[in-house]
Amino acid sequence: MAYQAGGQRSVPRPVPEGREAQEYLQDYTTLLEAVPFPSVVLDHRWDVVLANTAFASLFSGVGPHPTAMPDDNFLRFVLFHPDASTVLGDHESSWCLPMLAHFAAAVEGRGHDHGLQAIRREIAQDPIMEAAYRQGLPHWVRAVGERAVAHDGAVRPLLHPDPRWGATECRVVDETPRTLQELGYTRLTLVLREVRRDRPRSRGIRRRTAAHLRVVPTP
Repeated sequence: MAYQAGGQRSVPRPVPEGREAQEYLQDYTTLLEAVPFPSVVLDHRWDVVLANTAFASLFSGVGPHPTAMPDDNFLRFVLFHPDASTVLGDHESSWCLPMLAHFAAAVEGRGHDHGLQAIRREIAQDPIMEAAYRQGLPHWVRAVGERAVAHDGAVRPLLHPDPRWGATECRVVDETPRTLQELGYTRLTLVLREVRRDRPRSRGIRRRTAAHLRVVPTP
């Protein structure tokens, strides 16, 4: 079955066992496509299981990358894709750090998972990101509390390629039904928000690589 609405992925994901689960995901694909906002279903490694057209449109301007495309693995995209900051506003503080915190929690609970281990090794290969992960991140988590590892309800800036949205914000909404949860999946929807045009907007967009990730500043 096609796991991404609107196109084929470069690396196929395992199909859940059982006809009932497969049919459920087929129907869920139809539901996801009816949502006007970017919406994605992820597994515990942040591999993309399903994504709608609005999600693909949000990241339509990013260049190719061998391991960090947003429709393959969303965590890798946030951390390692050089174009991530062209879509994810306030890239480091609003996206990288929360994702790193969530990843650290996942590693603590699933330390033997090969996929998570591979991402951990990739973080370790970048000295600046490794310093942020090992030294800055614990300080940041203590400062912001439990919400550091909770996506649901977070409001984060976006730079949408559609000029009707442009520099805007989204509220991240976790709307995972029980059946998806039982399959080990999480659904996140980025609810785009109208932003007053007199609000200060980002001036220019710099393409940055993961090597520019700074050690976490004091909030």
